[in-house]
Amino acid sequence: MANTYTELTVQAIFAVKNRKNVITGVWRDELHRYISGILTKDGMKSLAVGGWSDHVHILFGIPPTRNLSDVIRVVKTNSSKWISERGFVDGVFQWQEGYGGFSYSVSQRDAVIKYIMNQEQHHGSLSFRDEYMGLLKDFEVEADSRYLFDFFL
Repeated sequence: MANTYTELTVQAIFAVKNRKNVITGVWRDELHRYISGILTKDGMKSLAVGGWSDHVHILFGIPPTRNLSDVIRVVKTNSSKWISERGFVDGVFQWQEGYGGFSYSVSQRDAVIKYIMNQEQHHGSLSFRDEYMGLLKDFEVEADSRYLFDFFL
């Protein structure tokens, strides 16, 4: 689009179906690199991919011509197929339905990248539920508990 200039930075978070702790350290980094490649190949600006045993955070620049839901669908579909084909889990791997999406300014990027890349440390003292609920609160997102991720205690 001529004369259209944007810088749209988004963090998306999505979880493993039934919140299973199956993303192990053995292949976690490889998964994150693969997801970064999906984003780049799909025309996004991949800035950070990280996560823990049951969820993934991605931070990326999205062009104004793209729909966030479509981008997440592509990432989840391709990465779940990749995980299943490599036999990293028993059976077919699936992501849980839905995702969280949060926007950031360029001045916030470094802090968000650092946060995403240090997920192991964060989850030593903070559950995914508390992390996610905190983001919803910080971004003033009203969420219907019927449609939140399945959080198991």
